[in-house]
Amino acid sequence: MAALFYNTNGFPFHRLDDVVAILAELGYDGVALTPDVHHLDPLRTGPDDWRRQRDRIEAAGLRVIVETGARFVLDARTKHRPSLLDDAPGDARRLDFLLRVVDQAVALGAPVVSTWSGNGPDDLEPERAFERLVAGLQRLCAYAADHGVRVGFEPEPGMLVEAAREWPRVRDAVGHAALGLTLDVGHCLAVDDLAPDAAIRVFADDLLVLQLDDHRRGRHDHLAFGEGEVDFEAIAKAVADVGFGGPLEVELSRHGSEAPRVAAASLAFLRARFEHV
Repeated sequence: MAALFYNTNGFPFHRLDDVVAILAELGYDGVALTPDVHHLDPLRTGPDDWRRQRDRIEAAGLRVIVETGARFVLDARTKHRPSLLDDAPGDARRLDFLLRVVDQAVALGAPVVSTWSGNGPDDLEPERAFERLVAGLQRLCAYAADHGVRVGFEPEPGMLVEAAREWPRVRDAVGHAALGLTLDVGHCLAVDDLAPDAAIRVFADDLLVLQLDDHRRGRHDHLAFGEGEVDFEAIAKAVADVGFGGPLEVELSRHGSEAPRVAAASLAFLRARFEHV
């Protein structure tokens, strides 16, 4: 079946070494690392730390991809800021962070780094915000491509680019082969977007990472599998039909207090539906 990964943001109260061990014991194929203040903080760790973690991950028989959705890693007081939309000449804190995460991904052996648009200052005009996003992504993609890494762009509810249907505008404006799509199936329901299985089919050629979680329509709330309205049978069929081999990434960042149990239950749920993929 397609490769199943679990995002470390779902283990906020565990040491990273323990997360790797638990996921390997459960039978996951990989780790979706969210570098954070407690998990290989890119600003406080370096290449030696990253290579040591790669050795641990590989020894556990796992693969790794990298996400950049840590909430307060750059600003301890403001969630997800600064973003690429805050970045201006002489103040490119988010871009600098993303470039460092690419370096981290190389050391870890991760082929994909995922990111999103974020939001900018309240007085920033939407077109100017989009220009900043495109400029930042172009620089990120050029750097990533030079290092053999691809960039997955994720539409995120509440941000400048929040729906999969907006992806073609981003793709075409950036115009770089390193850029692909990271699609969260729950977000499609949260923002009344394309149906998740339809989005998979429409954007199959661009799809780098498929993030899995349950959602109810109209609410951005990552739910455990079976608690929402996402049609996973339809998603599994779409994945099979387009030949997407993964990674399929579980993202349940709000279930940290029960992380081992939720990770085990998630794996059983997904195996039952994706075993033919």
